[in-house]
Amino acid sequence: MNADPATQLRLLDLQAADTALSQLAHRRRTLPEIARIAEKATAADAVHTEVIDAQTAVADIELEQTRLENDVETVRARTARDDARLQAGGLPSRELEGLQHEIATLARRQSNLEDELLDVMERAEAAQASLADASSRHDALVAEQRALEGERDAAFADIDAAAAQRSPERAAIAGELPADLVALYEKARAQSGNGAALLRQRRCEGCRIELSGSDLAAVGKAEPDAVVRCDNCRAILVRTAESGL
Repeated sequence: MNADPATQLRLLDLQAADTALSQLAHRRRTLPEIARIAEKATAADAVHTEVIDAQTAVADIELEQTRLENDVETVRARTARDDARLQAGGLPSRELEGLQHEIATLARRQSNLEDELLDVMERAEAAQASLADASSRHDALVAEQRALEGERDAAFADIDAAAAQRSPERAAIAGELPADLVALYEKARAQSGNGAALLRQRRCEGCRIELSGSDLAAVGKAEPDAVVRCDNCRAILVRTAESGL
């Protein structure tokens, strides 16, 4: 394939545009905020599990507390009824003795229930504190994640704006060049990432390898309009006065 040396030189502008676009795409994929967002999301998920567990513990304790409170009220009501009967008097001695025994039993039962209730209330306080702590940590992680997402989105916007500026420029350059030359360039770029590279002082600027021996001789003998390629990276070698041939 042949192409005017000036046209071949224009391939370097096309390569520069493609390199810039590739760098922008790589930067978009590898923004540090992306990894940090993932870390925060993982941590937030783990703490969210703690929140759910703490909520479950609080709910269970509240149910237990409600049951004990109801039991205490039931015992108090029964005691009040027995006290009223006792105060009313007129009971046979055997029934009076049984009523007094029941009142004493109810008193012990109420005391035990109130001790249990106190213990449950202490556990409820601790469970609520654990829930508040887990919720606070979860909210903080989510807030940090949202802030990082804002930073990521701002960086995305800058990158996308730069790419939007470069893409028409790249298209304009490609549109100036012969279709067969662009096709060869694209084929070479697909192979190694470099479609075209400057030959400077016998070194391919694409793969950074110096030409020698028969490769150098073949390039040196090629006509100025001949399209030559690097045997190592297959990029189109663009020759200038700096090529050292």
